[in-house]
Amino acid sequence: MNKGVCVKKIIVLILVSLVSLYAYDASIDIVKNSDKLPSIIVQDATNINFNSKKIEKKIFKLLIGDLKISANFIVDDSYVRTSYDGNFKNNFQSDKHVNLILRFKLENDGNSLIGYMKLINAKNGNIVTQKIYKISNDRRYPFLAHKMIIDANNAIGAPSIDWMQKFVIFSKITGKRKSDIVISDYTLSYQKTVVTGGLNIFPKWADDNQDAFYYSSYNGRIPVLYRVNLDKGTRTKIISSQGMLVCSDVSKDGTKLLLTMAPHDQPDVYLYNIKTKRKERLTKFPGIDVSGNFIDNETRFAFVSDRLGYPNIFAKRFNINAPVEQLVYQGRNISSFSSYNNYIVFSRREGDSEFGKNSFNLYLISTKTQYIRQLTATGKNYFPRFANKGETIMFIKNYKGQSALGIIRLYSNKSFLFPLKVGKIQSIDW
Repeated sequence: MNKGVCVKKIIVLILVSLVSLYAYDASIDIVKNSDKLPSIIVQDATNINFNSKKIEKKIFKLLIGDLKISANFIVDDSYVRTSYDGNFKNNFQSDKHVNLILRFKLENDGNSLIGYMKLINAKNGNIVTQKIYKISNDRRYPFLAHKMIIDANNAIGAPSIDWMQKFVIFSKITGKRKSDIVISDYTLSYQKTVVTGGLNIFPKWADDNQDAFYYSSYNGRIPVLYRVNLDKGTRTKIISSQGMLVCSDVSKDGTKLLLTMAPHDQPDVYLYNIKTKRKERLTKFPGIDVSGNFIDNETRFAFVSDRLGYPNIFAKRFNINAPVEQLVYQGRNISSFSSYNNYIVFSRREGDSEFGKNSFNLYLISTKTQYIRQLTATGKNYFPRFANKGETIMFIKNYKGQSALGIIRLYSNKSFLFPLKVGKIQSIDW
């Protein structure tokens, strides 16, 4: 295959998320029976002399947002101010007819931001749970808000939303052949640049602890895969390869990587063992095989290939001679996907529609059945990523020169978008 043509196809298959993004509320109809959900209101008990009103207002907004995104509450977003002990009216909030009250208070001791949270039964005034939080870096205040809602959610036995406290890592395009690696919370309210200078793309967490990650550097003669240890502040070279190099998935125990490499101009999927430092070629096709993901409890892997004349998703076992199975039969031109156990979420080009040209939508399928579910209906939606428990999907939304991170809550069938104010999102992981 002509090397120039190969590079163009790789760009379509792998770098499709460089298209610009749009930020708007893309909420889908609520499917869950809202009559059974507890109603809740948030009360601000912060002292009026608190020295950071901006953080106070931002935390209130985050608390309201987290409650809505959890899909486990009916949220009254009225702003109510009270003391932390409250009074008869504010401990029952009879005029609002709510079941629960989440009351928070902020303090600053000069070195740390301290948060107090109290969850109150509005029917009898009893305290359901109360917690104290302390963070030394004020910039990380979004995680204080997320933890309050996670604890309140757990206190009533609602389905877990622990994914809210996880870090998101993404590559942000800042200019021609320039991109940074950024760590953030899921709302993009907190952001910290951890790699800068040159073209740095496709970050991937090394394990569930989120204390290390891999990324591809395209700054030298050939691409290099690095591992960054956040605790130690160190960077280690893992492997380099001609043409292209991407870490697309990491095994659950963190010892094996699925890589896309092109040492002979043709991109193929490789398995790399971190301990032995040995790589094993898994695909060999005179076309493009990219984006390997572990599936079926890591007994097989799925990947994107153009072996049908257009990009689609296939699967096989970990042997270069193992037979290949087509996984998706609905549509064509699949650009990116993610896997969780026996489920796959993928982005598929739809062509021109009433919503614009070349729209990309997300679909969810099972590798065990014929189940398929459309997750988005408008715009350009790329690079889906499952949360660690599979009930939540993050993705990139592109429209009219702007970028946003999207969140889909599968059980409640709701979708939310969080805009990136500067730059464009190239790829994400969490």
